[in-house]
Amino acid sequence: MARLMLLDTASLYFRAFYGVPDTIRRKDGTPVNAVRGLLDMIARLTTDYQATHLIACWDNNWRPKWRVDLIPSYKSHRVAEEVSSSPDVEVVPEALQAQIPLISHVLELAGIAVVGVDDHEADDVIGSYAGRQSMPVDVVTGDRDLFQLVDDEKSIRVIYTARGMKNLEVLTEVDVVRKYRVLPQQYADFATLRGDSSDGLPGVVGIGEKTAASLLATHGSLAGLLEAAEAADGGLSAGVKAKLAAAADYLEVAPAVVNVVRDLDLPSLDEVGAQLKPVNGASRDQLQELSTEWNLGGAVKRLLDAFDAPR
Repeated sequence: MARLMLLDTASLYFRAFYGVPDTIRRKDGTPVNAVRGLLDMIARLTTDYQATHLIACWDNNWRPKWRVDLIPSYKSHRVAEEVSSSPDVEVVPEALQAQIPLISHVLELAGIAVVGVDDHEADDVIGSYAGRQSMPVDVVTGDRDLFQLVDDEKSIRVIYTARGMKNLEVLTEVDVVRKYRVLPQQYADFATLRGDSSDGLPGVVGIGEKTAASLLATHGSLAGLLEAAEAADGGLSAGVKAKLAAAADYLEVAPAVVNVVRDLDLPSLDEVGAQLKPVNGASRDQLQELSTEWNLGGAVKRLLDAFDAPR
């Protein structure tokens, strides 16, 4: 059966960088631990979850200006340098920054489709691809933001990497409900109310996870909650109303920031070459040469073997 796997690529190569010792280097001293780790991740994920199609979704802009214009604190703690005419420079360890061009080169040689969209994050690419497929979709990420995409009816699930590759979690609707007591389609509103320090989202002061979940269980959505806050008989306490009123400006703009974009104009799976197939010819030879030249150990062989396997 056909199955599409969408990689939150930066999330994975950051995890690879911190999970594999940075003493693994090329002869010229350039670290390659993130390259090696990412290749092993892709080999294992595509094999274990029987992917037939694969896209490495890319952050063309990890902190889009339109999101920052709405919430200036959005990811501000991760900014190394603000740039007016192009994406801000993210705080990335030098040893990882040096590997990103190497990662791009290896993905190209392996025939892995890489898709990014200007002024958007990988999350937006993932959201736009996930909802328009007729085949099941696996979203691989270490970020909770993408839990909002989980959809049993459309066979969209999240393979969550936050606890490491040895402790992967496959999340369906029941898993999201068990973790947070909200449905996946409520997760973005839940995150808006609760806030998320990892993304610089302030949330509503005084409303934590339990209260946010309880309010959404009663009112269905942020919009429904705000309607209740305006109504004389909306069932909200004076305290909750006051907290929502104090955060009114934030709540007006936050949904546009927190909800992933789902309607980007993207090339089709066929157009980007998403279908997995064996790596042959010059590309295979180059990858095998890089395995030695870049000290990638058995990672290249494991990737080639994974792509050689019948699907």
